[in-house]
Amino acid sequence: MGIVNLTPDSFYDGGHYFSCAASLQRIAKIIEEGADIIDLGAFSSRPGAHDVSIKEEIGRLLPIIEKTKEKFPTLPISIDTFRAEVADKAIQAGADMINDISGGELDNRMYEVIAKHQVPYIMMHMRGTPKTMQNLTDYKDLIGEIALSFGKRIDKLRSMGIKDIILDPGFGFSKTLAQNYELLDRINEFQYFNLPILAGISRKSMIYKKIHVQPEDALTGTIALNTLLLYKGVQIIRVHDVKEAKQIINLLS
Repeated sequence: MGIVNLTPDSFYDGGHYFSCAASLQRIAKIIEEGADIIDLGAFSSRPGAHDVSIKEEIGRLLPIIEKTKEKFPTLPISIDTFRAEVADKAIQAGADMINDISGGELDNRMYEVIAKHQVPYIMMHMRGTPKTMQNLTDYKDLIGEIALSFGKRIDKLRSMGIKDIILDPGFGFSKTLAQNYELLDRINEFQYFNLPILAGISRKSMIYKKIHVQPEDALTGTIALNTLLLYKGVQIIRVHDVKEAKQIINLLS
């Protein structure tokens, strides 16, 4: 899954693909590099990011979705949003799946939208909001509590007729550095649910803070940890650097 941030303030590539032309160039490049899915996001979830109105988020996304579908009609498009109205409009414009960092916790209409359109739903684990999440890292049993949260939400989704569910345990979201590495070590335990697992660790602080570099110098660490994730059974890796990720997959296949 190749990341395309349509924001001016994302932690790594904020502002690089903010214009429509730059976004389409980025999409064409990551398709050439082998992306299987693109993930469009118009609301930065980094701690301290500026708020974006629903109208602005939709305004950023819809032209890119429509132009991407015109140019690359078979390319699956994922939309990184926690807002039901944004998800609804994006799907109507041609998006194929929704990637929700809140797992439905920040907008109680999200599950209704997914049920109506019957698109795949990526359900991430996070406590609180992007602004408060790093104050909510007190776990007695990290993996057990994430699994319990997933279990409750999976039951709710299935009761609404939603079957295409992908789990994302949420590296970097309401988790300390040490907790991120415990999650990395034990991520295979979520195979209990018999659902696809997605992981996004690309150039995140769990890498660059541990090896004392900046995000732009965290590619080597990203490659190393993505290799480990694939060995542990993760089916989808969400990345900024598609060419390198595809090389890892080809080496391991």
